[in-house]
Amino acid sequence: MSQYLPEMWPLLAMVILFFVGTFAFKLPVSVSLVGAAIIGAVIGGAGFPLRHLAEGTLGFLDTLLIIATAMIFMRMIHASGLLDTIAHHLIVTFQDRPASLLVLMMFFAMSAGMITGSSTAAVLTTGAIVAPVFMSLGISRNKTGAIIAMAGILGMIAPPVNIPVMIIGGGIDMPYIGFGLPLLILTVPLAIVIVLILGLKSARASRVDEASLPPSYHSEYGWKLYLPLILLVVLIGAERAFPQAFPLLGMPLVFMLCALVAPLTGRKMKSLPITRDAVKAALPVMGILAGVGMFLQIMTLTGGRGFIVSMLTGLPLGLLYLSIGVSMPIFGAVSAYGSASILGVPFVLALLGSNEIVVASALSLIAAMGDLMPPTALAGLFAAKVVKQDNYTKVLRQCLLPALLTVGVSLAYIATAEFWGKIIFRSDRLVLYGILLAVVIAVVAGIMIVDRVGRGRLTKEKI
Repeated sequence: MSQYLPEMWPLLAMVILFFVGTFAFKLPVSVSLVGAAIIGAVIGGAGFPLRHLAEGTLGFLDTLLIIATAMIFMRMIHASGLLDTIAHHLIVTFQDRPASLLVLMMFFAMSAGMITGSSTAAVLTTGAIVAPVFMSLGISRNKTGAIIAMAGILGMIAPPVNIPVMIIGGGIDMPYIGFGLPLLILTVPLAIVIVLILGLKSARASRVDEASLPPSYHSEYGWKLYLPLILLVVLIGAERAFPQAFPLLGMPLVFMLCALVAPLTGRKMKSLPITRDAVKAALPVMGILAGVGMFLQIMTLTGGRGFIVSMLTGLPLGLLYLSIGVSMPIFGAVSAYGSASILGVPFVLALLGSNEIVVASALSLIAAMGDLMPPTALAGLFAAKVVKQDNYTKVLRQCLLPALLTVGVSLAYIATAEFWGKIIFRSDRLVLYGILLAVVIAVVAGIMIVDRVGRGRLTKEKI
């Protein structure tokens, strides 16, 4: 053990100072991370390494730009009326098919997290739009809060923007390429199962109360209202489908181009104040990410990361999985991003030999479950506010089963990483797309059968 002492003490001091600053002194998570990094460098004999602190922050510059521009885009399309319009038409079209409506509303609630990489942004934007709809379907206030909290977390992990995976990739020099399909395979089935578990029993095959419907602006602005979203899909899809012919714009530029189009397509808005408010809303997350970069850099400089990896690689596989399932959500109670960097990176290194993309994808979801862990429980806390539940622990109780299911599925995903890696990355493209198409058709058919059975049962009850 003595050979590890030089690396252990700076790391131990950093972790203790981080928790003391966050919980005892109630400092922002970002400030606690920066302070812990500086003290760790001093204890490790590196003095005040300004260069390393700057390098740690700049290592996530692309991610910082993605967060800021994605938040601007979301605020713009919300102000234009696009989000309300999409929700309105989904509800009107599927209101007599509760299973289909629940699944589609779940995906809609996830969409803001998919774009911004933030569970909080998803809960407070698209989650707030669909919450009245869920409650008008007969779903309780607490279960509705649990649904939008889980939607925020799953949306945060689903592609195209997954910040915890970007953090893990930045720590092991793995580019954010090839994660789309592994993340979809992990998050989409969970989203369907969770929303049906929480909501299907309560949902009624009846017309939604019109008072709970978000407004539609389609008749006023027509199809041009959808241009920002169409442009986003086209630009992202073209980069991936035609990499040789289409220029690589990058996600920040794509989001900004689409945000610039939004004011021309829908309701009148004041673009500058909306942009300022969007950046202001993104600053806490960006600050955490900058602090994570510094913390990770100093942890590497002082040998803390190597110490953790060497300790983890000596664990039996079962104990390693147990430590992943327990430690990452607990640490994520302070920051899912901090959990991804401080624990996610060493866990990926400890599991080298498995498909790193699949492993990192699953670890990012386990880290994100920290957004349901008290005392912070950001996703659960804001979801409770959205559904007007004063005691947010009542919402968290409804999240317990979905959270355990999510962690269990993620651990199984890690255990079978090589299997998924062969299917996703080594199989013939046509075979892969054929399998995916067959799965999608089977899922849609299953949901339609659930709707049909539900309508038949309700008809008999009325007779």
